[in-house]
Amino acid sequence: MSLKKHKIQVIKMRYIKVYLFTALIIFFSAYSDFFAAGDETLESVMRFMAIITVLMVALIFWLVMVYAEKEDNSGDLFFRPFKNFMRMLTKSTPIEQEKDIMFDHDFDGIQELDNKIPPWFTFLFYGTIVFSIIYMISFHMVGSGDVQREEYMGEIKQAQMERELLIRSGAFLNEETVTLATDAATLSNGKDIFLKNCASCHANDGGGLVGPNLTDNYWIHGGGIKNVFKIIKYGVPAKGMISWQTQLNPTQIKEVGSFIISLEGTVPAVPKAPEGTIWTETPENSDTNI
Repeated sequence: MSLKKHKIQVIKMRYIKVYLFTALIIFFSAYSDFFAAGDETLESVMRFMAIITVLMVALIFWLVMVYAEKEDNSGDLFFRPFKNFMRMLTKSTPIEQEKDIMFDHDFDGIQELDNKIPPWFTFLFYGTIVFSIIYMISFHMVGSGDVQREEYMGEIKQAQMERELLIRSGAFLNEETVTLATDAATLSNGKDIFLKNCASCHANDGGGLVGPNLTDNYWIHGGGIKNVFKIIKYGVPAKGMISWQTQLNPTQIKEVGSFIISLEGTVPAVPKAPEGTIWTETPENSDTNI
């Protein structure tokens, strides 16, 4: 190699080193800024992808320069690591050596090669055997894992528990699940709601004004907490009673409904005449609307 060519190669390598060093500095500065910001904004993502692109270009440029110096025009040196890796993974025999593994017999002129089983296939084969043994012991012998039926029953039990919690919290409360409350706190809250929203039609003592008397045992649309809850929730537009489900939550409807039930038997100052039919709470009609 002449002295002139040697100097040119040295200069090229210096430029490559400076180029790579600059690219690395830019990459790490942008990398630290990207993750220090803490938010994956579009601008940050674009900047990060630009740095990756610069690094890839730098790597390709370096590979071209290195392999160009070795005069690897055919690319054999460049692709040699990849070919070696594939040969190790498949244990394949080069075409020029196939005659060494060819059987003596043939079938209608078709000859057979004595190829080895690829390592990746062997690994998968033995891996499935090991997995099946672990699965059998874990799920069917030791019982530490849930089989499909046990997992399904566990999910049903969990769903039932969550449903009970929703019912108790009021989030799942409706006319089918509501129960009558008789504690003083609930009735006190119901009274406040009644005086604020219902007294204008039913009087403060429930004796009735525009609306019916709530102190007797006569009910137009059925008595009991479930029917009362439904009437308060959906209203009776034909008789001028609005729906309260947009103004009162299910717990509040239960509270005022329980308070209305507690008014039965009290003596109002000016009771309105009975309307509807007598309601008697029984197991058969407790969930039925009349």
